[in-house]
Amino acid sequence: MDVQILLMLLVLAATVILFVTEALRIDVAAIVVMVAITWLGLVTPAQAFSGFASNAVISMLSVMILGYGIDRAGVMLRLSAWIIRTAGTTEKRLIGVTSLFVGSISGFMQNIGAAALFLPALMRISKKTGIHSSRLLMPVGYAALLGGSLTMVGTSSLIVLNDLLEQGGYEPLGLFVVTPAGIALLLTGVAYFYFLGPYVLPDKGSAMPAGVQEELIETWQLPESISYVAITDTGRLDGLTREDVHLIERYGIHLVALVDGEEILYAPWRHTRFAAGQELAIMGDKAEIHKFADDYGLEMVRGDPRIVKSLSGDIAGFAEVIIPPRSDIAGKTPREIALRKNYGVEPLLLLSRAERKTADFSDIPLQPGDTIVVYGLWDRIRALGDEGNFVLITRVEGEPFRESKALSAVICFLGAITLTFTGLPISISFFSGAIAMVLLRVITIDEAYRSIDWRTIFLIGSLIPLGIAMESSGTAAFLATMVTDVVAGQPVLVILLAFGLLTTVFSLFMTNVAATVLLVPLMLVLARETGISALALVLLVGVCASNSFVLPTHQVNALLMAPGGYANRDYLRAGSIMTVLFLLVAVVLIYILYL
Repeated sequence: MDVQILLMLLVLAATVILFVTEALRIDVAAIVVMVAITWLGLVTPAQAFSGFASNAVISMLSVMILGYGIDRAGVMLRLSAWIIRTAGTTEKRLIGVTSLFVGSISGFMQNIGAAALFLPALMRISKKTGIHSSRLLMPVGYAALLGGSLTMVGTSSLIVLNDLLEQGGYEPLGLFVVTPAGIALLLTGVAYFYFLGPYVLPDKGSAMPAGVQEELIETWQLPESISYVAITDTGRLDGLTREDVHLIERYGIHLVALVDGEEILYAPWRHTRFAAGQELAIMGDKAEIHKFADDYGLEMVRGDPRIVKSLSGDIAGFAEVIIPPRSDIAGKTPREIALRKNYGVEPLLLLSRAERKTADFSDIPLQPGDTIVVYGLWDRIRALGDEGNFVLITRVEGEPFRESKALSAVICFLGAITLTFTGLPISISFFSGAIAMVLLRVITIDEAYRSIDWRTIFLIGSLIPLGIAMESSGTAAFLATMVTDVVAGQPVLVILLAFGLLTTVFSLFMTNVAATVLLVPLMLVLARETGISALALVLLVGVCASNSFVLPTHQVNALLMAPGGYANRDYLRAGSIMTVLFLLVAVVLIYILYL
């Protein structure tokens, strides 16, 4: 055995051990492997770093930017609402409906694009339904991979297949040749998670990981429930002002917004006068809100859709502000600075000299170092922090949606997808769409940089040289030849199963295109020598090159790893069964349909 092949096999074994044991974080392990094969002379330094300029990496960072752009334009907010209306809020229905939808789309666009399109929507669905993102993202990501086998343009391995067939003197395959097998694979994946999802998906709790808002609520024991009441003609609130009612002193509740016809007032001023027909959004204990409603003859209502939407976590929330030294407002009371009237935020709590005040503190002078917790629209909280007399110490989670840019964002994304059908590489197509978003001011260039998950980029970029080393060292050809010798003379099903498994293994450490390019010529030779249908053999390779579920080395799995909070063991647990099911379904269907 050649020394380079031996070294390469040792590196592969070490890589598998690192990935399975998680002795190092997966991106760190990938970087270590990249450096190791360079030191061993299996790749040149230029080849080692070529992965960071590869089509895969550029495509990956481009779809991250595109996904962020369409999310900030508010497109995903509407899509997530539509999905919830269609599928409901139960985990199984959400997984089933979304997986079928994403898988179907993936048959006509690159699976990484389909996954990126739905990632922001799935994260919003997770937040709204309380279902952890780890329970949603993996099934949908797998569906994107499975859906790539619905047509000959759904995944890169099937696209390059026709080129290889033409080079070998065969006719190219039609668009829907692979569709029967693709439908069966997609339905298998959806059924797998529908019935076995509760047992194989990681259980990371029923709620989203604690963010800034959750930490603020827990730390300060803030009220977070908002109820809505309407002032009736017979109610006793008509004509009174906020100050007359003493909401905080008597009930411990806060008026955060008021709807008066077409006008919405946020954190209404103390002299705001109530009138019949107005609708109030009140934050606090529900029992106290009901008591307030009973005392003044108010009607509990569901809430005007405009105000319900504007007070959602995407648009409004809690924040901490500090009075800095030499502030112009030091020594003045909240009443004197008219915090509600001038800034449009509702003060909930004051921490002054280690003393916490949640009752009415309107007449307590503010001192440098005092902390006020407020609630309001994110844009007004930002304005409060920019004003100079306050220091905003809370990282604002929500950002204002640029709904005026929604059409531009959709055009950029769909334009990038369309370019992939013109023959342009996926990388330049998606990167063009990402740059267009910046030029059309859907997002800023700084936001584009921040949207990139660099851990994922380094994972993919560092693993690509491993595939180069497998090919250049002759290891891949050695393994392929060895498998061919072992299965020679065996039944056709055994041969199909062996090469389906070999393609699956190659796809874990090489790009699916590289695995296809390497194995298809071998399949054509095998077809001529054994009489087995060349169509069956090459389709087996093209399809099984997407059988990449057991490790987060495929672009789709890598994209979803950080948002889902996944570890390698999560992919091993769910992906190992999916890999076996994929292999069995693909082999049996290709045997039945194409031989």
